[in-house]
Amino acid sequence: MEIWNLLFEIVVLLGTSLLLGGVFSRMGQSPLVGYLLAGMLLGGPGSLGLVTSEADIETIAELGVSLLLFSLGLEFSVKRLRGLGKRPLLGGILQVIVTLAVGAGIAMLAGLRITEAIAVGAMVSLSSTAVVLRMLMERTETETAYGRNGLAVLLVQDIAIVPLAILMGLLVGGGSASEVIYDVGRLVGLTVALIVSLHLLLNKIAVTVLGTLTLERNRELTIILSVVVGLGSTYAAHSVGISPALGAFIAGMFLGASPFATQIRADISSLRVVLLTLFFGAAGMVADPLWIIKNLHLVLGVLLILTIGKTAILWGIFRVLGNVNPVAAATGICLAQIGEFAFVLGKIAKDHGVIGESTHLLLVSVAIASLFASPFLVPCAGPLGAWMARLLTRSTPPDDSKKDHGTETPDVVIAGFGPAGQFTAQAFIERPERVLVIDLNREGIRKAQELGFLGHVGDATQLDVLEHAQVAAARVVVITVPHHESAVTILQHVRRLAPSAHCVVRSRYQRHTKDFVNAGAHEVFGDEEQIGLTLGNHMSDWLTVNFRSAQVQPESMETEEL
Repeated sequence: MEIWNLLFEIVVLLGTSLLLGGVFSRMGQSPLVGYLLAGMLLGGPGSLGLVTSEADIETIAELGVSLLLFSLGLEFSVKRLRGLGKRPLLGGILQVIVTLAVGAGIAMLAGLRITEAIAVGAMVSLSSTAVVLRMLMERTETETAYGRNGLAVLLVQDIAIVPLAILMGLLVGGGSASEVIYDVGRLVGLTVALIVSLHLLLNKIAVTVLGTLTLERNRELTIILSVVVGLGSTYAAHSVGISPALGAFIAGMFLGASPFATQIRADISSLRVVLLTLFFGAAGMVADPLWIIKNLHLVLGVLLILTIGKTAILWGIFRVLGNVNPVAAATGICLAQIGEFAFVLGKIAKDHGVIGESTHLLLVSVAIASLFASPFLVPCAGPLGAWMARLLTRSTPPDDSKKDHGTETPDVVIAGFGPAGQFTAQAFIERPERVLVIDLNREGIRKAQELGFLGHVGDATQLDVLEHAQVAAARVVVITVPHHESAVTILQHVRRLAPSAHCVVRSRYQRHTKDFVNAGAHEVFGDEEQIGLTLGNHMSDWLTVNFRSAQVQPESMETEEL
């Protein structure tokens, strides 16, 4: 009967998660917060007690964690890392190191021993990939400057999960320096052995066996392959004393570089959603709602310190790396929460006695509170970052925009110099008009200057930047920024500064065309419309040629018969 009780409780947990996730989704928030709340209400201390098989569900959730890390490994590639740029990736590395160090230092000042403080620093260094990435994608903000920064930092944090889990294992071991060195050497040796084994299995044996088969006729084989490799490497890592997370991540990386990667990503996506829901539900069961209410002042106080601290650290890092204040601040606001993998690190630390029960309960409560706050903070990251920058820096223009580019005023201003802006600029290369490019990407400004244009590194959504660039004198303003709200803001500023300028706007989606027209755009060119026209013209030409050939052929045959 136990298996049926477990099945019933899983259905209850998933059903409640569905209802609460739907409520939060209708409110414009992340449904993941609803999954956490479902776990808090149904199981664990201080709950309704409707779910009693916590240990069994937690075991299933641990498999979900392994699958999450497995899927992260599938997405990992050196090409993807390079595409994000060196500066954001460096910012992600610095964020993990600095946040861990600062968090550990504050924990030691609070009276924790050094190993416990390091574990606390590792937990708070992580942000929520599931919440932040989902919200950025839903709001089409992944192409904004702070969105790109956030993606890079989240990717670095996802990779850092593995060494942080290893760090937790080392903290458990303790002992003398020679014992620590032995443990590290043993861990490295076993990891290398696992990597070599997976390489032989996937790149030699699996390719040989499955290489002659077609995925269309044998779809089940790729599913079985992913299950065997993912769960098998997780078990192998656990059996030899390596973190199961490390085994799952390495297996995903190898499969991600195999010919089966694309199909495997699609095949495990549905299972990943179910296990992710169970993971968040199990994470919610760790918290005690009554304890949180009783110690609400403590939870909110630590949450406030954490949010301000992580925002300040990220703000400082990306400011040093050359980002303007609004973008650096918005990046910090997006990533100011404690992520879901902090629950994983916390469980490892708690089970092995690295952190105490009270410390674990406080961190879990603060993590849940931060995840509840994230759906409100992430959508406001851009405007709130700009407001904070104006408040603290008195709207100081970016350093690069202070350079003296001469007294000449621009005839044409291009806001955004990505591929769309660069194609647009081709029309002005041989013309006498003075062209000014405004972009946050230094590489884009370098390309503009190579073409003979003026270039300002700055955020065109800021009125001060446009004023300093003398947009008021421009006769034509072209806005190619892909983010809808940013482009509308720029357009509104331009209409205020240069009411007689001819404004041309690029719209990523056709549904936003009316917004740009209402804001004062003279011409709006939509990505979807232009792609549709191009496809339509191609099909028209192809049909004209091929259908005419098809009609002419029977006539010629009839002539031959006569």
